[in-house]
Amino acid sequence: MEEATEGLSVARACGECSLCCRVLRVDELDKLGGVPCVHQDVDAPGCSVHAQRPNICRSYRCLWLSGGLEEGDRPDRLGAVVDVVADGSLVRLEIRSLLPGAFDASPRLAAIAEEYRSSMPVRITDVEDVLNPDHAYRVLLPAGEEHRVQGDRTEIQRPGQPVEYRRLSLFERAFRGVLLGLRRLRIRRSRSGPRRVEVPPGR
Repeated sequence: MEEATEGLSVARACGECSLCCRVLRVDELDKLGGVPCVHQDVDAPGCSVHAQRPNICRSYRCLWLSGGLEEGDRPDRLGAVVDVVADGSLVRLEIRSLLPGAFDASPRLAAIAEEYRSSMPVRITDVEDVLNPDHAYRVLLPAGEEHRVQGDRTEIQRPGQPVEYRRLSLFERAFRGVLLGLRRLRIRRSRSGPRRVEVPPGR
């Protein structure tokens, strides 16, 4: 993927990195997160329909590409895509690794998370088991607080305090059920075959 962008003081290009094409979800193609894109070039890293790629792919900038991380933090070298995600009025740092255990094995990912957790939640997940609705993830918060979430249950760890366990309320579980229903529909569409970008003849 040959994408270039300018950060505050750097100009970067994706080069051989195409990890976002694997890690991220692309609704325009019915592509699930963690599933390789049908347009990923098998002969060389990159996108075989780069000139006609969907708008979401065209506009996406990971934190490294936008200049927010160090030069050596390119996603394919970190083993994770790192970006700042806005969810309504809430903002968080998202670390989406390709393989389970990548975060714990990477001192650099841990340092990035530590740098950001004082100013925003840091959500850590991987895309190894994307079809599992109860797939576990972690949220790092200030003062060493960590939430480990799996399904409708959360384990809360705070330094020097007993571990606390919580479960979603009945209303929250019902709302989660609606979201999981929508997710199942999306998975069903993706299993029927991903959509491809139509490339004009001669391109």
